[in-house]
Amino acid sequence: MPLPNHTPLMPALMRANVLLEPGTIEMQHLPVPDPEPGGVVVQVMTALTCGTDLKAFLRGHPKFPTPTLFGHEFAGVIAKVGQGVTRFKEGDAVMSTHSAPCGACYYCQHGQENLCDTIMSTMVLGAYAEYIRIPERIVRQNMYLKPENLPYREAALMEPLACVVHGLEGVTVREDDTVLVLGNGAIALLHVAALKARGVENIIVAGRRAYRQRVARAIGAAQTVDFTNETLPVQIRELTGGRGADLVIECTGQPHIWELAVHLARRGGTVIFFGGCKRGTTVTFDTERIHYDEITLRSPFHMTPRAVRQARELLLERRVDWGQLITADYPLERLGEALDQLQHGDCIKFAILP
Repeated sequence: MPLPNHTPLMPALMRANVLLEPGTIEMQHLPVPDPEPGGVVVQVMTALTCGTDLKAFLRGHPKFPTPTLFGHEFAGVIAKVGQGVTRFKEGDAVMSTHSAPCGACYYCQHGQENLCDTIMSTMVLGAYAEYIRIPERIVRQNMYLKPENLPYREAALMEPLACVVHGLEGVTVREDDTVLVLGNGAIALLHVAALKARGVENIIVAGRRAYRQRVARAIGAAQTVDFTNETLPVQIRELTGGRGADLVIECTGQPHIWELAVHLARRGGTVIFFGGCKRGTTVTFDTERIHYDEITLRSPFHMTPRAVRQARELLLERRVDWGQLITADYPLERLGEALDQLQHGDCIKFAILP
């Protein structure tokens, strides 16, 4: 008589990286969480390093009060399902974000779900662990099955790519436009990849690290230039027939680069301020330049469920080798080493593998 099928027993404890304070990470053994009604628990197969996590590690973050679990870009396998979950079952490979809108507040009702009153206060942290609990609102709106042919490491890019997709939403970019990306970190290169996937050919990346510039060219940048504030405006004018770029995307989060970006766009051009500056900083713009040259300024934040769906589609289309954005793998217990390497080495993102 055949034995009945059983779901493998879950361990009682999991390994999890805890940020005790800026600069100090401790591997702890914590109880494996249980899912809430409508939610799930995901066994993390890959978590990706992120600039936000690096900032929290180096100097703290207002949204990450310590001690805290952290890490929020991930993909994995559903280990437990909560009461009422019908779209997923245990054993499903999934890709997910770490937040979702409430759907009921003023901003959600006006199609600005990225500005939801509670989207940041309910975000989930803890991907640098063996398991992570995902609540109902994320499962319902921003979790998807992962196809077998999409590696976990690339599926984990869905969240940051969704932020990029949201930032580009509403911006008309012609295939023959010149787009200038300021910076060559992970977010900057995700912009390059997303634009390339949309058919844009003339993408210029201004950055400093040679390794990242090579990756920028490999994933779709037509040209890379050295990021020197004094000479960059001259270089861009020379590369654009004296006009400036049709679209400038600022990805450094530095106030003086925000100010510089406005002078790199052509008349009638658009500037996207994607890189967030430190709280309390200010910038100054030439009002004559903004007004008489009709420069459009945009400052996108976070993502919407619509952008998440579009990001997943981009990943599944495989028009770009997304894996080139992931430099190397680190085991869970070497997260601190990976974050240290992220700020000093020739790298873009690291995959943390429980």
